[in-house]
Amino acid sequence: MARVTMTRGKFDGIQACADDNGVIAAAAMDQRGSLKKAIAKAHGSDVDDSALVEFKTAVTRILTKHASAILMDPEYGLPAIAQRAPGTGVLLAYEKTGYDATVKGRLPDLLGEWSVRRLVAADADAIKILLYYNPFDDGAINEIKHAFIERIGSECAANDVPFFLEPICYDDNIGDEKSFEFAQVKPKYVTAYMEEFSKPQYGVDILKVEVPVNVKFVEGMQVFSGQKAQSRAEAKELFQQAAAVSKKPFIYLSAGVTDEVFRETLELAAEAGTPFSGVLCGRATWQDGVSIYGQKGLAALEEWLEDRGVINIEALNTTLAQGAKPWWDFYGGKDNIEIVG
Repeated sequence: MARVTMTRGKFDGIQACADDNGVIAAAAMDQRGSLKKAIAKAHGSDVDDSALVEFKTAVTRILTKHASAILMDPEYGLPAIAQRAPGTGVLLAYEKTGYDATVKGRLPDLLGEWSVRRLVAADADAIKILLYYNPFDDGAINEIKHAFIERIGSECAANDVPFFLEPICYDDNIGDEKSFEFAQVKPKYVTAYMEEFSKPQYGVDILKVEVPVNVKFVEGMQVFSGQKAQSRAEAKELFQQAAAVSKKPFIYLSAGVTDEVFRETLELAAEAGTPFSGVLCGRATWQDGVSIYGQKGLAALEEWLEDRGVINIEALNTTLAQGAKPWWDFYGGKDNIEIVG
């Protein structure tokens, strides 16, 4: 493989989010509106923003002892990242949460009072953007999204900081992304966006992607629903096909499944020989703590996190140790990367 060049800021930022072995074992805690609603539902009444800050801080303080990095939002999460474990990398989200459902295309938008420079000043080692993306949507909609990502990539390059892109596929004609109908097309959508956003004009450094199958519809998985979209062998082939088109290191997101389901999914990816470089895992690790916090308060949450939360993240780390590959292996090894600038 030809020698790869990378700037010092990009290399150091990615490595700040990885462990000593080059695997990104990051916790995700950038949920905002959805988390606030979940806490309020468990609490039985509305909660204010201080509940978000308190929850995020507890999760960060306890779980970053077992994670290589934490993904956080700058709106409610800055007090939390101040309490992260020493040596924990920080990814900060740059996008507004959600999208305007009255406008076609789930168009992205940025936090108006933030810039990449400001996020770096707030201790970000890397910048993360979530983008809802249908590769087969109306061309005019996708042109807007392509230009949007190009601008973010340029801003990250100007500030010499890594850009983690999280595309989330959808199809408004199908609707429910958890449905059997969507499970049938999801592999094609994930593969297409991994290929698209590997292109150099976007300036993406790490792709944070969905797994290309819904394991609920994969025959032979523990959570198999009985309705088959793929066999295990077919699912492994789809993992391989998606990985083959990527020109960037990639990590998987947990997408709200349980920790047991996510670990089994990663084991399937490893069995397929998929060279994923880690995870950004949020709700799979801490989601059961939401109801405990809403019903019983902070002390009960902290007790749960120290017990079940740590068990969840350590089990995930064991799975990563067995299956994930160092991010620099994607470029032929650390020694094949030439640091410039």
